[in-house]
Amino acid sequence: MQEFNNLHPVSAEGAGKAKVLVVGGGGRCHAIVDALSRSEKVGKIYCAPGNAGIAAQAECVPIKDTQVNELKDFALSENIDMTVVGPEVALAAGIVDVFSEAGLRIFGPTKAAAVIESSKDFAKQLMAKYNVPTAAFRTFDDYAQALEYVRNGSFPVVLKYDGLAAGKGVVIAEDLAQAEETLKDMLLDDKFGKGRVVVEEFLTGPEFSFMCFVDGEKVWPMTVSQDHKRAFEGDKGPNTGGMGAYSPVPLITDEDIEYSLEHIMKPVAAGMVAEGRPFKGVLYGGLMKTPQGVKVIEFNCRFGDPETEVVLPRLESDIYDIFSAIADSTPVPEIRWSGKATLGFVLASKGYPGSYGKGYAISGLDEAMSLGDVRIYHMGTAKKDGDYVTSGGRVLMVVGSGDDLKSARDLALRAAECIRCDNFFYRKDIGWRVLK
Repeated sequence: MQEFNNLHPVSAEGAGKAKVLVVGGGGRCHAIVDALSRSEKVGKIYCAPGNAGIAAQAECVPIKDTQVNELKDFALSENIDMTVVGPEVALAAGIVDVFSEAGLRIFGPTKAAAVIESSKDFAKQLMAKYNVPTAAFRTFDDYAQALEYVRNGSFPVVLKYDGLAAGKGVVIAEDLAQAEETLKDMLLDDKFGKGRVVVEEFLTGPEFSFMCFVDGEKVWPMTVSQDHKRAFEGDKGPNTGGMGAYSPVPLITDEDIEYSLEHIMKPVAAGMVAEGRPFKGVLYGGLMKTPQGVKVIEFNCRFGDPETEVVLPRLESDIYDIFSAIADSTPVPEIRWSGKATLGFVLASKGYPGSYGKGYAISGLDEAMSLGDVRIYHMGTAKKDGDYVTSGGRVLMVVGSGDDLKSARDLALRAAECIRCDNFFYRKDIGWRVLK
């Protein structure tokens, strides 16, 4: 059983081992902290700002992920050996540039390279230039022109806010009325800020997430996973930040993965170098297996969430060695993956992704952990009077591991059913495309 209650010692035992800072909170960063905790090279982990669950494995530091200079000062004062960045907002704010200028080792892309996520139009133009398969598109900053283009096209149509929108800037408009409302939100009312809109053709087929470690033109694939974006079972309801995930993905063949590596991920990495924006870190490809072949839906400049929570538990290699090699541009050791399957359910606050209450008591975590190969990653929790309470829209992710997806699913579901909270809902059909 994976233990989550042992703080890293600040003692002679940790002497000579690395001090690591993980920037961010949420489940993704909990999974990164958890993977680092398995490294024999790591003696002390800090997480800024972290959360109540992460505090069981790392010392949480009350600095926001966008407070780049404060984070730099902390890293210098504590002689941090390596910083790992979780969220895109910190990368878009230029944390890697600031740390590098201060002589600090850091894993993640520069601000110039992070634009592959912070501007969807940049990503689309890059793919067009380097012949990477993706949906047909046009970009607009004028509401009337965008509406006219959409009116003359077909439905459904995909509308994407060009900048960062915390995973909520993509709308699949089923008809003209919904498209008109969305374009008004994005271009007239500046719901996500002043920006442009990318209008894309709607593609069909199973989606999958393909994350790769990247250093310039060198690309090392991770095992693939599949996220579930819609809030409710049967893929109904609004888009969310992700309601669960699993790995591997039986619908995606070895040939699909090889094609994606050779025709998507490697050409994009090489294209970023050619554009003077060499990428270091994790390049996330949100891909779709369409009837015409694999195509790109989106790129992210960091670990995905909740995919990281099912991918990193399958990593058998020492993640600190991988982070170090890429940060230093030295040879990356062999990256090994477990043959086991993982599947996880996100336990969310009722009302998410809309408005929701906070402060609801959570119990049953120890009981859930006692069932076997279970991990519980904290996404939005706090402590009140010594007990965990809800503090976010997505609160926990319960991940089971097993010899196959069915056993992983069954274990995760039993664990989720142990956890009690008056304000939770979750999809019980994670993996429904491949599990009956």
